[in-house]
Amino acid sequence: MALRRVTALSIVLLAVQAQTTSSASACSTIAALHAAPSVAPGFRVQVVANGLTRPRGIQFDAAGGLLVVEQAVGITRLRLAGEGACVRVEGQGVRVVSDGSLNHGIALSRDGRTLYGSSATDVYAWNYDASQGSTTSSSRVVIGDLGDDGGHETRTLLITQNVPDMLLVSRGSLGNIDPSALNVSTGISTIKAFNMANATGSEYSYIDDGLLLGWGLRNSVGVAEDPASGAIYSVENSVDNFARNGENVHQNNPGEEMNYHGFLNGTATEQQGGNYGYPSCFAAWDVDEIPNNNGIQTGSQVAIGNQTDTVNDNLCQNDRVAPRLTFAAHMAPLDLKFNTEGTAAWVAFHGSWNRDEPIGYKLSLVQFDGNGSPIASSDSQTAAIDIVANPDMSACPGSCFRPVGLAWDSQGRLFMSSDSTGEIYVVTRDDGSGVNDVSEGPVVVAPSGTPSGRPTASPSATTTSGASQPTGSAQSKAGMNEASYWLLGAGFVGALQMV
Repeated sequence: MALRRVTALSIVLLAVQAQTTSSASACSTIAALHAAPSVAPGFRVQVVANGLTRPRGIQFDAAGGLLVVEQAVGITRLRLAGEGACVRVEGQGVRVVSDGSLNHGIALSRDGRTLYGSSATDVYAWNYDASQGSTTSSSRVVIGDLGDDGGHETRTLLITQNVPDMLLVSRGSLGNIDPSALNVSTGISTIKAFNMANATGSEYSYIDDGLLLGWGLRNSVGVAEDPASGAIYSVENSVDNFARNGENVHQNNPGEEMNYHGFLNGTATEQQGGNYGYPSCFAAWDVDEIPNNNGIQTGSQVAIGNQTDTVNDNLCQNDRVAPRLTFAAHMAPLDLKFNTEGTAAWVAFHGSWNRDEPIGYKLSLVQFDGNGSPIASSDSQTAAIDIVANPDMSACPGSCFRPVGLAWDSQGRLFMSSDSTGEIYVVTRDDGSGVNDVSEGPVVVAPSGTPSGRPTASPSATTTSGASQPTGSAQSKAGMNEASYWLLGAGFVGALQMV
């Protein structure tokens, strides 16, 4: 077996800074690599670990260990200690999987005894013992045919809780504008679900197998299940260098998307398996900048490029699934986590590159009704409330933390990875209690918790430790062939942001 797939427990000295103290209640004193984050009043944020190699997806195991995907390194387990806001890493991190192909996705089976991880090409599984913090088997491929190294390479993983043993996998496009996504049979730009209880000795094929939850999804890196209703949602990284009718309007368009994909319990929904528009249709954000915008509002699906008889706004608005919510362009949402009651969804915005003024680079909260739907209307521009942000956006991206993965611990504290700085943060209330029950009221809707797409004020003073003080799967017809699509897109295909 190749060295990169060695799965026996490897105790290694990692460059994770641990807190050494004789007091069980001592807090982390790790300072943020860059400026301490700004937080909305009533919240607190601090760094609990650093020195990691591009930490991406994170997941707590049954024993409270934090499993971290270090991109192009493997999976590392951190042992945390402390109550409330006083969290620290105990000892050294332990490498539980050494595999340089792993780059983002991680999940645990509902019983906690199977660990899943993903590369650009495959989904792997290992037997896992949380009490030992180690794998107890070699790796095995459970899903293949995911493509190769190129384009959007991350393969987000999610084990659902309402329907046991269903593993969701998200696969993005090969480029900014990818004509192959016009054909659902390629498996490109899709989200699928696989029943791991029915898995045989042979691996699933991502292209040929699985339940299709949606296609025409450019790069849905964040995928989550509302635990109260079982509804499946994703957050979409939309296209760069967007042009329409010969005008480049990419600064504030198209918007990033929150999409609804129905349920996995057999309940029929119109959206499930539908075409969400990519690479032909995109969600409007700043309507005033869009040419020929009659009847268009935030969240409306609009056609890219020059409208034709086969690709036009009528097609986009009537034959494609519209987003449930839309966020400002280029904020790059990379994870989505619901609270237990289904009354709030937290979104990690990695931040922009395809915009003159940086945007994103923050953690925001979206209010839900507890029955599977966001409270805000689909045309809202204020649905996301900023909780943690970089204090100086002009310093981004070079001197900013960039949120990626989110995970809840048993105390309701929210942990967040930042790949650009190699850090893990924890978010609590000011008093150190968890934020799992936060969904509404003045603790969230605060004067300095600003809506997405608008500058975030510096709401609080911060300490030198980095802790902030009170402050249906039927295929739709694509409407155009590959050759005509390249003619349409040739003038504005942009660079691919590797998120």
